[in-house]
Amino acid sequence: MRTMKAAEMKPFRLSLEAIRSRLRGDVTTMADAALRKTGAESNGDLSTMPIHMADIGSDAYEQEFTLSLMASEEDTLELVEAALERIRAKTYGRCEECDGVIAKKRLEALPFAPTCIRCAEKLEAGGSARPRLPR
Repeated sequence: MRTMKAAEMKPFRLSLEAIRSRLRGDVTTMADAALRKTGAESNGDLSTMPIHMADIGSDAYEQEFTLSLMASEEDTLELVEAALERIRAKTYGRCEECDGVIAKKRLEALPFAPTCIRCAEKLEAGGSARPRLPR
């Protein structure tokens, strides 16, 4: 099967590097925002301390929501890093499950996709895309 040439990988590498840069900035910004509330309280600065129980609940919800978003973005960042590693290893564009070619349209939409559409659908359905040998 044909592997992608370095010149074909370049736009994907640039796109992945831009996504990585954005995600790193987003995670840092969200971490600062989530920690700012607890940091103000630990410094003894009570000027940001809410007075009403509803405000306390809202702040806790916002912090939990921010931490959830951070976890999601960190997962995506890991996928981006793995895709950049596949570019370095010259295996980018190959499905990690079936070793088939990942369609360029899929990579254009999701440049960090590790699997072809068929394998991704099988994995999402809860099955394994590739039969696993029993241990």
